[in-house]
Amino acid sequence: MSKKPRRSKTRTQFKKNYQARQRHSDLTQKFEQDDLDDAAFASRERVSGKGDLTRHRTVVGQPAEETGDGLSVDMQIDDPTAQTGRVLRVHGLECVVRQDDGREYRCAIRQVLKSISTDQRHVVAAGDIVVFRPEGTRQGIILSVKARRGVLSRTSRGRRHVLVSNVDLVIIVASAALPDLKPHLIDRFLVTAEQASLEPIIVINKADLVEPVEFMPLVGVYAQLGYQTLLTSAERGWGIEQLRQLTQQRQTVVTGQSGVGKSSLLNGTQDGLGLRVQPVSTDNSKGKHTTTTAELIPLEAGGYIIDTPGIRQLELWDIASEEIASLFRDIRPYVSHCRFPDCTHIHEVDCAVRDAVADGRIDPRRYDSYVHFIEDPS
Repeated sequence: MSKKPRRSKTRTQFKKNYQARQRHSDLTQKFEQDDLDDAAFASRERVSGKGDLTRHRTVVGQPAEETGDGLSVDMQIDDPTAQTGRVLRVHGLECVVRQDDGREYRCAIRQVLKSISTDQRHVVAAGDIVVFRPEGTRQGIILSVKARRGVLSRTSRGRRHVLVSNVDLVIIVASAALPDLKPHLIDRFLVTAEQASLEPIIVINKADLVEPVEFMPLVGVYAQLGYQTLLTSAERGWGIEQLRQLTQQRQTVVTGQSGVGKSSLLNGTQDGLGLRVQPVSTDNSKGKHTTTTAELIPLEAGGYIIDTPGIRQLELWDIASEEIASLFRDIRPYVSHCRFPDCTHIHEVDCAVRDAVADGRIDPRRYDSYVHFIEDPS
């Protein structure tokens, strides 16, 4: 008879006060009524290991280093009614999960998942593949989050904010005007995409508001680095067909600052989306937060596209200052030629990166972005 496969187990840490001790208010009365039996009491109480006061528990699942997604475990579920789906959007503690056949369920999150101690702001994100148990016809409970890939995240209040997961293409949308073009913010998105091994495409929207010659040098710099750059106008329909072709059969996230026209571009790529849009503020030329949560949109031609809320600042997650140079495609080739192995490429002598900037081999604006990364990570 074949042996039952052994289920993997791991020790994981839970949030503080996950299993609080119950307070017994009748200890004095019980002491007066019952004889004291020394043998009935433990000689000592453990505060670590497997005692009641420990914050660690043994759970069934794969350890974090195997899932690679920041969650402590990917739970193994024995429930025969459990099904698999993809998270379309997250609203507080409720998630909308879609199955391959198109059925959608409004799901709560299993308590043990919410109680695991993690550096993430939320244990479930848009794009996650989850195992859930249906409760009725359109509701359910999320039991487990599958291992992630292609995670786009940032730092938010000292914790990891996973914007989306399981994507392979990131479209970085900027605007030629209203609001003004911010190349440094584009560079931050490019570094984040490089870290996550995502293919980036730069889209400069509202190209009809500015003479193209004004930002062609910037487009040329990105083109030399191998970044595909599109000039679009959601108002006039420029570049929409090309954008539609690039996103077919792909898992795509669209990101950028508020007011650049992300939702307007998406409305043009597929009829009937009806994503809400708002005009840019006339007082400060800044965009308004129209999209409030990341949302997966199934495409008729296949694949998904994910609309995200506007981001005015992008603080990198889990990137040390020593790693940033290797995430700049134009700086990376010169790093190993510096005199000092721990060169910051800012003030050291015999720095190959600074020499490349002086010789015109590295664009000065890109180098300024790198320096800004080092001096101000937020």
